[in-house]
Amino acid sequence: MADYDYIVIGAGSAGCVLANRLSADPSIRVLLLEAGGPDNHPLMAMPLAFLKVMKERAYNWNYESEPEPFADDRRVMLPRGKTLGGTSSINGMVYSRGHPDDYNEWADLGLSGWDFESVLPYFLRSERNWRGEGAHHGGDGPLAVSKMRSDDEIFPRVMSTARALGYDVLDDHHGDIAEGFAPAEFTVDKGRRASTSAAFLRPVLSRPNLTVKTRALTRRILIEKCEAVAVEYEHGGKVETARAEAEIILCAGSFNSPQLLLLSGVGPADELHEAGVAPVHDLPGVGRNLQEHPITSVGYSLTRPVGFESRLRFDRLALTTAQWMFSRSGDAVQLPITGMGFMRTKNGLNRPDIKANFYPTGIDSRIWMPPFRKGIGHVMSAMAVMLHPESRGWVKLRSADPKAPPRIRLNLLEAPEDRAVLRRAVRRLREFFRTPPISELIGEELWPGPGIETDEALDALHRRTVVTAHHSAGACAMGVGPDAVTDARLRVRGIAKLRVADASVMPRVVGGNTNAPVIMIAEKAAQLILDDRNGVQNAPERYSQYNRKDAIRELS
Repeated sequence: MADYDYIVIGAGSAGCVLANRLSADPSIRVLLLEAGGPDNHPLMAMPLAFLKVMKERAYNWNYESEPEPFADDRRVMLPRGKTLGGTSSINGMVYSRGHPDDYNEWADLGLSGWDFESVLPYFLRSERNWRGEGAHHGGDGPLAVSKMRSDDEIFPRVMSTARALGYDVLDDHHGDIAEGFAPAEFTVDKGRRASTSAAFLRPVLSRPNLTVKTRALTRRILIEKCEAVAVEYEHGGKVETARAEAEIILCAGSFNSPQLLLLSGVGPADELHEAGVAPVHDLPGVGRNLQEHPITSVGYSLTRPVGFESRLRFDRLALTTAQWMFSRSGDAVQLPITGMGFMRTKNGLNRPDIKANFYPTGIDSRIWMPPFRKGIGHVMSAMAVMLHPESRGWVKLRSADPKAPPRIRLNLLEAPEDRAVLRRAVRRLREFFRTPPISELIGEELWPGPGIETDEALDALHRRTVVTAHHSAGACAMGVGPDAVTDARLRVRGIAKLRVADASVMPRVVGGNTNAPVIMIAEKAAQLILDDRNGVQNAPERYSQYNRKDAIRELS
């Protein structure tokens, strides 16, 4: 049995950050376990190829939900990265923190140290923004954040239309104003995907005190007298055990972190018995409170060929790929997003309830080449992401077999208000496309279609078509009540030497993409762990006593 100080389970968006930060002290021995293999797909670093990489089973857990009872019993695809970097190696790379009040809401739930002022230094610590260091951005962190590039006329028309409708048009969604329209930003570094593996892990792999094992499937955490002491994992066809002298940190992600707690006997005792797992600690909240961002969309034909569709013709895309391979430039260095807007769908809200992504192509666009496959024509589309869903789902064990995928049900559209938000979102997007100057490029509505107008018709549409943004969170939620799984220091309640640090600890999912917030959670987790190791008291609160630059310097 090998001994380490810290064992990090999952080399994903959070685990790579923790492995980097904890092993920076050469006296600390760190083991990082990843169930997937290396992040070595030849197109993984090419931003435009992310959908192709996401479909590769070798790099994706390929989960799907149980039949969703409020969405026509459909099973919804739930991709999750299964490789170094986790989902940050297969996602869409959009850098978005959410609204400051998302974090203030966490603090209002009793989670000291998680208000926006307290978490901002951890965002800044990781970031190397294209603007350089400033009040709202870090300038020398490991994670590159690049600006959106646009060479078509759609982007300025989107911004002008937003202004005509009374929305703020911004340079930065992360500035003083967090609501309105602005260019998107991406975790892309000089034309290459900036996953947490590339940004945090790869540069430190030579550290002698850091051990990384890929294709190492964690079977369970061994717990003795309510203390996590070791990890049992399968590697190279053998079951091995590694002991942690200090702590075990679970960074396996939204679905696998609650699954591993359950496999280890931590969770609702009645469900554990049903799955054939002996309960070690009855913790009812494990696997509960699962949240996800539902999506609806609209699409229109364009009156002129100004979109992206022509660039998806096979021969042109081959040239684009060659350009990227040789110079890391051209259309392949980002997703074809032509602006993002954080919007409110009704009066009386204190923050946006949808995020609208605008695309100079269709939602279902694909590579085409006549005469073998036709393109879908010149179109543009917009996707509305519901930011604050009320519906709650769950993660449960399928069996006691660690290789069996977990059972996942999102309960999409269960809450009446979620259905109302999606209805209002479609109407807001239709209003947007009817407004000049974007309306001057717009032809017919291709989807949902002009006949789908009533509440009943829109609800039926969404039951048939709703998908998710792949932003699942909350099934190991922080909190102070009896349903909480983790406390404000990310410690599993009732089990010593065990923490969770990933999207599953969010008590309420943030109103934006989740990758940047998960990296922030990992940065904060590393600081909490090191502070506890060094006997620092009230560490999370002390940063509010410093100005922002002093806080960053203190963290570095």
